[in-house]
Amino acid sequence: MSGHSKWATTKNAKAAADAKRSSSFTKLSKNISIAARKGGDPDTNFSLRLAIDKAKEGNMPKENIDRAIKRGTGELEGATLEEVMYEGYGPSGVAVLVEAVTDNKNRTTPEIRSLLTRAGGSLGAQNAVQWMFEHKGVIRVKSEQITDKDNFLLSVIDFGSEDVIEEDGGFTVRCAFSDFEKVKRGIEALGLKVDYAEVEWVAKDLVEAAPEAQESVNSLVDTLEAQDDVNGVYTNLK
Repeated sequence: MSGHSKWATTKNAKAAADAKRSSSFTKLSKNISIAARKGGDPDTNFSLRLAIDKAKEGNMPKENIDRAIKRGTGELEGATLEEVMYEGYGPSGVAVLVEAVTDNKNRTTPEIRSLLTRAGGSLGAQNAVQWMFEHKGVIRVKSEQITDKDNFLLSVIDFGSEDVIEEDGGFTVRCAFSDFEKVKRGIEALGLKVDYAEVEWVAKDLVEAAPEAQESVNSLVDTLEAQDDVNGVYTNLK
């Protein structure tokens, strides 16, 4: 068990950001198309299955999902999509990672730079802050489903989890990026419904900031998340 988790301090902001993302069929379609490049069968392409699950949660129609898959596999023509990682700093020097999927990097890059600058931050060079983060699988299960806590904890360790945090009516499980699929499927095999499952960039060390700086960073994250090409935003703010 771990003593600290980013979940407790960001869950409300993240829920709001996720709701905004889920309402955007454009973003969901891009994620599906990117994932489908590795194969159009969700049974053998775990990334595609996650993208489809997220699209269904966002109430995307099946025909939209099917078109996005076919664009990714090349069966349908469409804009060429590119995954881009932007690195920079927000208010009070907080490290910021921005994952984006774009069909026009020359449009997206100035927009991200402008949003960071207006918030009192700046866009950095490659690997300016990414080294401060680790790529992790993050899985959330509600406590109400778990009747045997000890068995659950032992099981997720056997599945390959690195960290389990009990908080706010649930358990947050973290694992290496390479073990994400195995851990998620293992938890589901226990008969538990996964409340949240994402691959995230998790800060190795968290920094504290004054309340006004925290508000500014949260506002920046919300603004970045609302940008059409942005897929995820991560900071090292405690």
